[in-house]
Amino acid sequence: MREISLELTHKVKVAAASGVPKMILTVSSEMQKFGKSMKDRQWPSRVVAIGTSTGGPAALQYVFSQIPADFPGCFVVVQHMPEGFTEMFARRLNESCALEVKEAQSGDLLLAGRALICPGNRHMRVRRMPSGDIVVLDDQPPVNGHRPSVDVLFRSVAREYGDTALAVLMTGMGDDGAAGMGAIRKAGGQTYAQDLASCVVDSMPKAAIERGFADRVIALSNLAGVVQAQCATERVLQELPSSPTDIVDSEGGIRRRLV
Repeated sequence: MREISLELTHKVKVAAASGVPKMILTVSSEMQKFGKSMKDRQWPSRVVAIGTSTGGPAALQYVFSQIPADFPGCFVVVQHMPEGFTEMFARRLNESCALEVKEAQSGDLLLAGRALICPGNRHMRVRRMPSGDIVVLDDQPPVNGHRPSVDVLFRSVAREYGDTALAVLMTGMGDDGAAGMGAIRKAGGQTYAQDLASCVVDSMPKAAIERGFADRVIALSNLAGVVQAQCATERVLQELPSSPTDIVDSEGGIRRRLV
């Protein structure tokens, strides 16, 4: 036991001396899960980032229930919710709508017709890759008092997608997401806020609206239609690679290598 402990200590010291350790994530499990049908899956025409809090579960279920299975875009969602609850929430959404909804894992692919829900107590970012885009989770400190934080997701969307970014800020308490929405607008992306009358708590969209960061204010009943129309105008879909892929994160960068 002592020998194992000494060996582990030595490995930790070596890793520390060599800088940031590499993190290898495999998405071959994605390929295995869908099998032959993976060839029928497509990259999204657009990535839609959604942030919400109080009242969000019911609002998201309402919106997703109106999105068809052949939706050309992909949703990435931060819902303020404790750890352990997001998996059940994602499962419930998956069972009640035509989209494929799942709790996100690092390395999950952004696919057409898919919605990825950020796990509780994790931050989620998007990362564009030569062979397809992914989400990356981390345990960095809370932002605006939240982990997950909408601002963290929105800022990454602004950085990675620029003027093709699309963000929606929905019902919720506080102002998480307002600054991130501002970053998306500054990058040339489109920003939508749920109208205050249809919110359970209007603080989050109101903060973005009052700061001039929302291009459009849309009633909950119209959100699904507006998002579908926007994504359909840019329906540029490509086939997925047929081979498993490795994602290598080294010194803050992520590279993808086809096998």
